[in-house]
Parts: sequence; C-alpha cells; structure tokens
Amino acid sequence: MTYMTDRKRVEGLGSARSGTGHFWSMTVTSVALLILTPLFLFSFGPLLGQPHADVVTALSHPFRAIIAALMLVVTFHHFRLGVATLIEDYVRGMARKIAIIMTIILSYGLMGAGLVALAQIAL
Repeated sequence: MTYMTDRKRVEGLGSARSGTGHFWSMTVTSVALLILTPLFLFSFGPLLGQPHADVVTALSHPFRAIIAALMLVVTFHHFRLGVATLIEDYVRGMARKIAIIMTIILSYGLMGAGLVALAQIAL
C-alpha cells in the first residue's frame, strides 16, 4: 500500500516536498568532506606546533588556502543542514523556528569569520 499520489511519485516529492533535496545536499556535502578531510589533515597536520611565521607562510600557498576555504564552507554548510534536521526532529513550536534561525546565523557567521581570517592570512 502506497500513500503517495501518482503525481508525487512522478515528481519524486514526498509529503514535505523537500526531503529529497535535503537528502542529496547532505549526501553531497558528506562525500565532499570525505575528500576534503584527508587533504586538510595532510596539508595542515605537519604545521601543528610550528611557529606562527611558518604557518602563515604555508597558508600563503594557493593550494593550502583553497583547501582550508573549501573545508570551512563545506563543513559549516553540512553542520547547518545536520543541526536543522536535529532541531526539526526534537524541538516544537516557536522554539523550533528560533533555534533554526540561530543555527543559520551561527553557521554563516562562523563561516564568514573563518573566510575573512583566512583571507587576511593568505593575502
């Protein structure tokens, strides 16, 4: 027994109309993080404990700066999607809307702050 109409089955939309898009967005960011995380760790792992000047010099190389920027953007986008799902599942009423808005502000704020800091170091 199916609960979807023929039209919804053809369009691929469930009852909430956005579940498939959210699922694919989470999947794409997960795969991107699977690729970016080892690149980030191998690029910045050797810099742990190094003097500040060495880290700034390393970040001035375009490859490392791009890896760090992509890691920031993809990580905070994935964080926003995941926490929004968690809030939608466990929080009700007006608190849900406020929590989702605060999560969006937090994720974009941290992403922006990280990119500005990276740009100041890399340029």
